[in-house]
Amino acid sequence: MAPPGLIHSSLGHSETGESQQRVGSGDTMSGEETASPSAIQISRIMRPDDANIVGNVHGGTILKMIEEAGAIISTRHCNSQKGETCVAALARVERTDFLSPMCIGEVAHVSAEITYTSKHSVEVQVTVMSENILTGARRVTNKAALWYVPLSLKNVDRVLEVPPLVYARKEQEEEGRKRYEAQKLERMETKWKNGDIMQPSINPEPYTVSYSQSTLIHLVGPSDCTLHGFVHGGVTMKLMDEVAGIVAARHCKTNVVTASVDAINFHDKIQKGCVITISGRMTFTSNKSMEIEVLVDADPVTLHSQERYRAASAFVTYVSLSKEGKTLAVPQLLVETEEEKKRFEEGKSRYLQMKAKRQAQIDAAPQK
Repeated sequence: MAPPGLIHSSLGHSETGESQQRVGSGDTMSGEETASPSAIQISRIMRPDDANIVGNVHGGTILKMIEEAGAIISTRHCNSQKGETCVAALARVERTDFLSPMCIGEVAHVSAEITYTSKHSVEVQVTVMSENILTGARRVTNKAALWYVPLSLKNVDRVLEVPPLVYARKEQEEEGRKRYEAQKLERMETKWKNGDIMQPSINPEPYTVSYSQSTLIHLVGPSDCTLHGFVHGGVTMKLMDEVAGIVAARHCKTNVVTASVDAINFHDKIQKGCVITISGRMTFTSNKSMEIEVLVDADPVTLHSQERYRAASAFVTYVSLSKEGKTLAVPQLLVETEEEKKRFEEGKSRYLQMKAKRQAQIDAAPQK
């Protein structure tokens, strides 16, 4: 029996029951011709506990569904050939924009497709659509790219080889390789920068970094983990979004929603029984948006031989909304220390780069 709210889940088939196509091709493949279908769709109705107080679905809820679809399809692909059994672990999520808010009562359709494989990693492209089941109207709300690595079940510290993907065109493989090299370089750069610790402040002034800075402490239980005792990437992302939302709400004291999530890097696995500390702080504000840095630290309290370590990090962008759902001006962030000024300028640079990228995409789009 399907869990509550699960409407439809298919592997290698579309909603109409047609067989899934090979990556990028127009040739239909039956389920008997391929041991590892390249696409999956999961659908679920959005319930009140998925949303904030005004009915907007939490960005973390959507991120968790995105990761679940990616984990299923990548794990199945990595086990599609004879060999050592493995589980696909989330290593990175590329930037994802929340194009449209989702509301209680709508159905989220999460479609995932494997688009590239390297020797030790799998790229999964995910699209999220929202459906109004009363009118049948649909709209795209998210697009994301995730990277997974297969870990041996006999030794979860050992990364196994990934079965190759069959491409319809040589260009697809070349484009995927470029994306792979780019994310690999950025992951290494981010890892070396992640030694920062957020310290609390006493009686901070409103609109300062310290005023809205927030921390959530969570004991990792069985329900947070895979069958092999490690935290689901989607669980971590959901907690990261919750902390970022608290920071944003404290700063502007209005309803807030996730606008985008910059690349999320997973630096190390988190085991069952760990205490994780998710810390968030404001880094930059524009007229209509807020950038929040979120850091996840894991403390293996039952393993005295292992020290606390940085498990994940990301930048999340939020916007402030009125009761009518219109974007509001965001109070300017007051930076006090040299470090805060440096982070503000870095955030401003990311904001301007993304703004220029969006404008270039608009200019390059064909005119109707």
